[in-house]
Amino acid sequence: MKNKTYNTKALLIATGLSIFMIALVFFGSRKLQNFDAALVTYLFGTVFAFFGIVYRYSVWLQRPPTWIYFKRGITYLVTGKVFSHFWFATKESVENIAFQKFIYPRGKYRWVAHFMIAVGCTSAFLITIPLTFGWIHFAMAPNTISTYEAYFFGFKVMDFELGSVIAFLTFHALNWSSYLVIFGSLYYLRRRLTNPGLIATQSFEGDLLPLILLIAISVTGLGLTYSYQFMKGFAFDFLAVLHAVTVIMFLIWIPFGKFFHIIQRPAQIGAHIYKKQGMKMGMAVCPHTGEEFATKLHIQDLKTVTKQLGFDFSHEDGTSHLDLSPEGKRSRLAQAHLKARQEGGNLFG
Repeated sequence: MKNKTYNTKALLIATGLSIFMIALVFFGSRKLQNFDAALVTYLFGTVFAFFGIVYRYSVWLQRPPTWIYFKRGITYLVTGKVFSHFWFATKESVENIAFQKFIYPRGKYRWVAHFMIAVGCTSAFLITIPLTFGWIHFAMAPNTISTYEAYFFGFKVMDFELGSVIAFLTFHALNWSSYLVIFGSLYYLRRRLTNPGLIATQSFEGDLLPLILLIAISVTGLGLTYSYQFMKGFAFDFLAVLHAVTVIMFLIWIPFGKFFHIIQRPAQIGAHIYKKQGMKMGMAVCPHTGEEFATKLHIQDLKTVTKQLGFDFSHEDGTSHLDLSPEGKRSRLAQAHLKARQEGGNLFG
């Protein structure tokens, strides 16, 4: 019997949610009435990326360590001190997701560059995905040639005059996103091409290609704007195809490359809630060193997970090797080596 190279449960979940998303596109665009056929290639790329993300995330969640973190985090978030946990999750989201605070200790300039990439990519997704799906569209107001109306899911939400500040900011929103992504990516690209330590450990596929893709998407996107505004449409068709290719490559790359950490990052909030709740429940004390080293909850769950993976570190007296801290484990290992050498009659052999 051949081993399956795919996860059936994850495949079903990804397929089901992808079909649901396609249905949202159909009905959200008023049965494709507001869908722009010129964006169909972007739609296929987005659906593929969505399918891959859901599939990989589902597989990731099925791993015993990940699942227990996820399950505990969700449980604590919706039970017990709900408002306290919700406030903590909100605070963590603002600090570490919105403002990328976790990067700041690594360097001020690294934080600025990372923040620019994060804001640029997030704003670009929030703009392009609804436009691609036909959830947002713009139309000329009746009986006028100077007023535009903005619709969301077919419902009018606002109107604005052409040439106004709102029109300028709205129609150039992706340009601002592109500039942020370019400046942030160039900083990291320069760092990866000049830092000896990074040069020795990085790979093209995992470290350089993501930055090159981000820059390529942003530059070709800006090229479209410059083409129709300042060059009378020169090379617009070529730039449109080139931009589409880079965007689709980026979308396909998300589930399989370094960009997947964008999807995983919010789960870190659940891990922080887990750690916070564990500290309230008490700390585990190493029987060898006599010092606290982890939460009792973490050690308890670690014993459960290792048994699920086929490893049982329990002793006959009911204790476990996992009750020891890292220092305690190293000390016990050294003692065991010493005892074995002494019993073998050759201390240094």
